Amino acid sequence: MSIPTFSSSSYTYRRQKILTSVMFLLVPMTLLIVFTYLPAFNMFLYSFYKWDGFGSLDRYIGLKNYIDIFTRPQYFEVFIVSFYYFVGAIVQLIIAMYFAVLLSFKVRYKNFFKGVIFFPYLINGVAIGFTFLYFFQPDGVLDSLLIFFGANADSLPLWLGNRKLINISLAAVSVWRYMGFNFVMFLGAIQSIPSEIYEASELDGANRWQQFLYIIMPSIKPIVALSSILAIKGALSVFEIPYIMTNGQNGSSTFVIQTVVTAFKFHKVGLASAMAVVLLILIVIVTWIQNAVLNEKGGRATL
Repeated sequence: MSIPTFSSSSYTYRRQKILTSVMFLLVPMTLLIVFTYLPAFNMFLYSFYKWDGFGSLDRYIGLKNYIDIFTRPQYFEVFIVSFYYFVGAIVQLIIAMYFAVLLSFKVRYKNFFKGVIFFPYLINGVAIGFTFLYFFQPDGVLDSLLIFFGANADSLPLWLGNRKLINISLAAVSVWRYMGFNFVMFLGAIQSIPSEIYEASELDGANRWQQFLYIIMPSIKPIVALSSILAIKGALSVFEIPYIMTNGQNGSSTFVIQTVVTAFKFHKVGLASAMAVVLLILIVIVTWIQNAVLNEKGGRATL
């Protein structure tokens, strides 16, 4: 009976380790390919065809769908709406950062406030849309609160009927919903900073603002960068809240809503696929530029 050598047992262990890794990765990789990469490839393929979404692909038209997108202003005018959500995302990050810093120190009932701030992110987007739809209605909750505090009922605007206010109102809903997510990310990063650093800075006479500026911000810079990237991506691809609350009417349509309408209302799936590809490319470009800028600043800071 032969005794297994060290080299053979080591080879068997490595083979078992590889097999175990493959078995664990098989299901998620299959789901990722089937539900992400394959639809993305089909979307890219459809963008070169004139197709209504029924039956086989109709007619190959090459880059005509992309030419239509870049030569018709109505397809890019909706990106003006994304600017409101981009500003809202900046406000959201600032508020989330403020509460994260505040609740990272000793504050009474801070666990209660953490739950209150994070709770909106747990609510379904459809429920939020319908809730705020009634919140912004004439004589709704917002109008009642303003009247209670002394506002004139006749001077109150139509929050979702005024083209100057509708996107501000929708962006405010987005800020309320997603602030908790960024708050938790910032709070987790701040709490990972060793307490000895704060104690040493206090001995040197540093105040809270100086601790934030020279300890907290440099330590959580990767999380800030990630949150900024997600905020820009979200501003470019807003869909759920404006679609549920206004169906994209009255100047609130976003690029994603227009893509959905093009595909399922006008049955131009090929053109809608090209619009989705353009949006994907824009998000990739913006993310790359932001990463390059942040990495450059980070490199200069370490010199």
